[in-house]
Amino acid sequence: MKASALRELTKDELVHKLTELREALFNLQFQHATGQLENTAQLYKTKRTIARILSVLTETERKTAA
Repeated sequence: MKASALRELTKDELVHKLTELREALFNLQFQHATGQLENTAQLYKTKRTIARILSVLTETERKTAA
């Protein structure tokens, strides 16, 4: 998901999406550890999306603080 699309979401939606992605990341890591994960690139993509959401959340917090 692109950062521009994430900026359009509300803070509650971002937090909800963040929790969903963290759960998905846990499941992907578990599958990878047990050898069941076929698409290992999905780990990378999920981590990047989590980082993007955290960046957008930080941006919005700094804007409201200023």
